[in-house]
Amino acid sequence: MPLFQKQPMMRRVLYSLIPIYVFSIYLYGLRTIWLSLLVFISGIFTEYIMESRKKKPVSEAVLVTCALLSLSLPPLTPWWIAVIAAFFGVFFAKEVYGGFGRNVFNPAIVGRLFVYISFPIQMTTKWIIPKADVFTSATPLDLLRSGQKLNIEELFFGFRSGSIGESSIILIVLAAVYLIITKTASWRIMVSTFGSATLLTLLFDIFHLGPPALPMLLSGSFLFVTVFMATDPVSAPKKTSSQWIYGVIIGICSVLIRTFSLFSEGTSFAVLLGNTSASLLDELMAKKKVKV
Repeated sequence: MPLFQKQPMMRRVLYSLIPIYVFSIYLYGLRTIWLSLLVFISGIFTEYIMESRKKKPVSEAVLVTCALLSLSLPPLTPWWIAVIAAFFGVFFAKEVYGGFGRNVFNPAIVGRLFVYISFPIQMTTKWIIPKADVFTSATPLDLLRSGQKLNIEELFFGFRSGSIGESSIILIVLAAVYLIITKTASWRIMVSTFGSATLLTLLFDIFHLGPPALPMLLSGSFLFVTVFMATDPVSAPKKTSSQWIYGVIIGICSVLIRTFSLFSEGTSFAVLLGNTSASLLDELMAKKKVKV
């Protein structure tokens, strides 16, 4: 029996993440490799233990989960928190539902949010300014919410503090193009998520209810989560009409949570809300049979 179940779609997601990984190593050095290695070992081992009981191979989807989880962590995340995040995401968000294809929630999001809520000090103060080795307790999104002005060029090119893989807007956009061209991820979800969030952010900016729109959209993990996590084919709706509504739910909730809640980074919470509504949206959008 092979160790991994071949899943070409998941491999394409991994291919799209390679440039982002390379850039993160350039920014943060070997700590990226070390943290990722622990996440991959923990995640793969957890799924192997569960699937081997059913004499099934490990899905290549777990590699995507581990990659996304690694890239969503702060650069200085303690190793034991990374291990807990990988175990919790794979076990409680995937395996307890029956494994690949049956999970309701995105495992990477679940693992990330579990440690974010459980260990808030470690997860909100372990930032570093790239290539400067200067430690900081605030991300650009935190600084923006406090009223400080940000350098748009640094936000766009990725030379700012944040999670390991969220910073380079160019690489994330290129990955999105690749995923759309190869029909790996839903462009409808990307467009509706980004479009709804952009419109609401602009309205808040116009009426002075939130920070300036452009730096708000370029800060934090919004684009990263929109491209890679909101489009998860398992936890997202299957019907095209549902995907438009699903993206709007995530986009609007992201902006509301980011702007008004205690948590400055609300995109992950918004994806969980979207995951919760995915199956219901498909059911509501199902074509009713006409009685003759």
